[in-house]
Amino acid sequence: MAKPISVAVSSIANSANAIQPLDGFISYSIEFASFPDFAGNKSIPNDFSNNLLDNIGSIAGIKPYIRVGGNTQDYAIYNSELTIALNGTYNLTRSADYPTTIEIGPAYFESYSTWPDVKFSHGFNLGGNHDDRQWETLLETAALACKAIGKDKLYLWEYGNEPDLFATSAQGPVRASNYNESDYVAEWLNGTRAIRGVLQENCPDLLGNDTYGYLAPSFGGTDAHLKAPRTWTDGLDEDGDIKLFSSHNYISGAESLGVTLQGTLMNHTNTALSAAAHVAENRTITPGIPYILGETNSLYRQGRPGLSNSFGAALWAVDFAVYCAAVGIGRVHFHMGTDYRYASWQPVETNKTTVGTKAPYYGNVAAAAFVGPSGTSIAQLELGSDASAETDVAYAAYSAQGALARILVLNLREYNYTLNGTGPELNPEPRPNQTYRFTDVVSTAPAATIQRLYANGSDAITGIAWDGWSYNYDLDQGRPVRLDNVTAGELVRIVDGGIEVDVPDSQAVILDFERWS
Repeated sequence: MAKPISVAVSSIANSANAIQPLDGFISYSIEFASFPDFAGNKSIPNDFSNNLLDNIGSIAGIKPYIRVGGNTQDYAIYNSELTIALNGTYNLTRSADYPTTIEIGPAYFESYSTWPDVKFSHGFNLGGNHDDRQWETLLETAALACKAIGKDKLYLWEYGNEPDLFATSAQGPVRASNYNESDYVAEWLNGTRAIRGVLQENCPDLLGNDTYGYLAPSFGGTDAHLKAPRTWTDGLDEDGDIKLFSSHNYISGAESLGVTLQGTLMNHTNTALSAAAHVAENRTITPGIPYILGETNSLYRQGRPGLSNSFGAALWAVDFAVYCAAVGIGRVHFHMGTDYRYASWQPVETNKTTVGTKAPYYGNVAAAAFVGPSGTSIAQLELGSDASAETDVAYAAYSAQGALARILVLNLREYNYTLNGTGPELNPEPRPNQTYRFTDVVSTAPAATIQRLYANGSDAITGIAWDGWSYNYDLDQGRPVRLDNVTAGELVRIVDGGIEVDVPDSQAVILDFERWS
């Protein structure tokens, strides 16, 4: 038997170094052009989507915050005579995944009424898409959005998506090659002041300090054409209305060379390096507001089949999100759109994709369960010398009172259910286990409940469960359904201040000390 991987857990020492994320830590970003599919409208609300949001809300104590934006927010032009929510035209030379010529009508804003107890940010068009109706669109949609969302459902506003890429976008540049930070800041201040003027006239109740503000600058990353620190120097927050410093992150690209499940996603070293760039950026600016990832997911350009929709991507989503919490990133919005390979769920049936809950959603649920309700603090645990920095990962969650609440263990070693991960033959090799032992566990509970994020292997895209629950569309439209064929309710006792758990390769486990009985 292999020697267990050990770590010492000290509730007092580690909770002092743990970091408390924002409420609604696991949240979502929905592609602007896909929002009517995800939310529906007043006549036909998308109850499936709402059920999935309810599941996370019941775990976290608040439903996920929803950012409505993405590339297509900067293509959207308002047409008051349009009788449908959105009319989009695809240009396959620009993108096969979303329309790049878009008109929205008044009906678009009905989608903000379908999900109870959800707060939204609405993304306004800054890019313009070379359409001279851009400014008129901004003024008209600001009035419509503020009335549709209202005070109780407003999260924040956003003006422009990834303006750091406006001059270099693969979908076609919308600014000159010499576009710089001061140009962007001037545009952003001009537009947000205009939005404020529209709100003053149409929705003055949204201008209070508790409701009015922006997530910005919403750059595509930390090393593109424009740099966030320079925008702050150039006066981006001159009006003091940026409430969240928002950036975007993708681990790699769907078409990037050398991308693999083990080397790219199920690799904690890679995850930590990717998040470190954001931590460094925030420290450079220190704007005095929380730093979030307003858009993130596995592989940009909407993900790669077999990777971004696999169980391995669900494990990546857990590790990435929880690591972000541990290093001070206050909230993560997992991005998705209709037919996107990395989406947590497909909201409607299309000729490309079947409606249903996807593997990454289970990772979102597991991460939400570990982070828990508002007031919890998170710390990464340094595993012993027998551990692999790439594949053995552990975190601790502490209650608001500083007591050890949960331990999360991820065994990120790739185990494919099918032969070589390509099938159709099954993998003849048995699935290995790793044993993790935690010592100096300080807890008033005599035992912990084990909750497992489970699938037959890292290459699985179906048959996934969290703590014995399925959220499949076919079972009960995304509501939790207890599975009879999956073990749940395991208990492990604390013995002489130590606790031990076996974790199969390609699995994540939570030891919950708050619900042991």
